[in-house]
Amino acid sequence: MGQSRSGRPQDAFGKRARKEGYPARSVYKLEEIDRRVRLFRQGLRVLDLGAFPGSWLLYAAERVGGNGYVLGLDIQEHRAALPKNAEFRHADIYEVSPDSLGGAQSYDVVMSDMAPNTTGHRNLDQLRSFELYMRALEIADTMAKPGGSFVGKIFQSGDFPKAKAATQKLFEKVRIIKPEATRSESFECFLVGLGRR
Repeated sequence: MGQSRSGRPQDAFGKRARKEGYPARSVYKLEEIDRRVRLFRQGLRVLDLGAFPGSWLLYAAERVGGNGYVLGLDIQEHRAALPKNAEFRHADIYEVSPDSLGGAQSYDVVMSDMAPNTTGHRNLDQLRSFELYMRALEIADTMAKPGGSFVGKIFQSGDFPKAKAATQKLFEKVRIIKPEATRSESFECFLVGLGRR
């Protein structure tokens, strides 16, 4: 049995990702979210926050097609080949501005699979996850077009209701999704905002 980047034995999703040419099993979380809420269609512009190692970026690029565009940002370098409708930039999400990303309200979908480097201290990891989620939502507030969508990963904690309430202020509908590909021991889930106000 192969191993994942974390050193854990690869499960069925990990093996499938490898077989289908995706860098990580996380692609199937986005695929399920897309299937359930119809996140992508041809020609959309997508901003992918925390894009490394690139599975979400590749999936979104496939779904939006040649007339669409996907921009991925991450503090880690990405050197793998990308399709023509996708771009990767080395960037700190705490330092990016609308001008550096193409201007305010430039994207139909803003998505974030960001997670903190976990410490093993549950409360601290949950707090850091909440902070990353809120930063992603802040970027979506500026960058998502009216009617646009947002997907953000967050660890469930006492701050979760605050994150949900903040998302509801910006979007007409909010869904909570824990995809099947999420590891059973994980506290992560995704908040999905649809219909940017």
